[in-house]
Amino acid sequence: MKIPYLSFEYQHGLLKPELKSACEKVIDSAWFIMGNSLKEFEENYAKLGQTKSSVGVGNGLDALILSLMALGVGEGDEVLVPSNTYIASWLAVSAVGAIPIPVEPNLATYNIDVDQIESKITPKTKAILPVHLYGLSCEMDKIMEIAKKHNLFVVEDNAQAHLATFNGKLTGSFGDLNGTSFYPGKNLGALGDAGAVSGDNAELIETVRVLRNYGSEKKYYNKVKGLNSRLDEMQAELLNVKLGYIERFTQERTVIAAQYDEALAGIEGLTLPHVNEGSSHVYHIYLVRTPKRDALMAHLAELGVNAMIHYPRPPHLQEAYQELGYKKGDFPLAEEIADTCLSIPLYPGLKDEEIEYVVKSIKSFFQNN
Repeated sequence: MKIPYLSFEYQHGLLKPELKSACEKVIDSAWFIMGNSLKEFEENYAKLGQTKSSVGVGNGLDALILSLMALGVGEGDEVLVPSNTYIASWLAVSAVGAIPIPVEPNLATYNIDVDQIESKITPKTKAILPVHLYGLSCEMDKIMEIAKKHNLFVVEDNAQAHLATFNGKLTGSFGDLNGTSFYPGKNLGALGDAGAVSGDNAELIETVRVLRNYGSEKKYYNKVKGLNSRLDEMQAELLNVKLGYIERFTQERTVIAAQYDEALAGIEGLTLPHVNEGSSHVYHIYLVRTPKRDALMAHLAELGVNAMIHYPRPPHLQEAYQELGYKKGDFPLAEEIADTCLSIPLYPGLKDEEIEYVVKSIKSFFQNN
């Protein structure tokens, strides 16, 4: 049996008539940038995320950059970031001239360890950038409490956690501003690059609107130095279609994850996802860990199961950040996760027999190793 890590066959098969109609709607409108489809999506996404407003932008990285820009984070400022996140979270900080300050994760949840945040705060610290990694919500109450105590901004990276909650409140609705990605593989994915910034502060949201459009409110008149990062009409209309299915697809993800949880429980040497009290998980990624990761991945590949590593090298060890002077061993938890993590197939439409085959393939490895 061949099982891909990710397949759109079920989702796009179900949505294809609506997606085609969405494309035709935009083509017939002859309006492709900053039109009614974008306005409608921004309203719909804000409603979904329980924020007052949202701004459609070009991609998830731009969403974080624009958020930091709007908050005035810049040259010489420090921003606290997870040590084990995808590098985009760090790149956004660097893009505005600030310095990413890594904070190790809680090894159970893989999210930023709230008990370590305060020890990293200095007079230069301007913001905290928590990432709801793999789809599990961070402990946002504590993060917001720390931010308020130290007069810091909070920008949530919500790219992997649409509809996740902490103590009943949706991720992406806590921060001063919140950035997300609609990269095709995300739980709410476009058919190309796309992103958004959300929040409740009207002044900040308006600042993001200006910044995403060359720093302009009125065409050819520029208030500030901005970017060209506008969510185009086609992607906005396609996302409007997908918004109608996000709750259904999220429920399917949690059902599949529960099947994995039950079937894989008790395997010695295999760590399954953990959901801490107050948090919910939407399983953008179903990540397991084992010291035998590379051998397990090779075993699964031989049996036709495609697994992936999220992420094989933490940001502090990337060549792009060598100027910060970090070396192997500086952030051991991030490095341990990178060396032991494996993401197994989980997506809407994954059939019971395919789940059983993945489970059987994993069990066969541990029975013989």
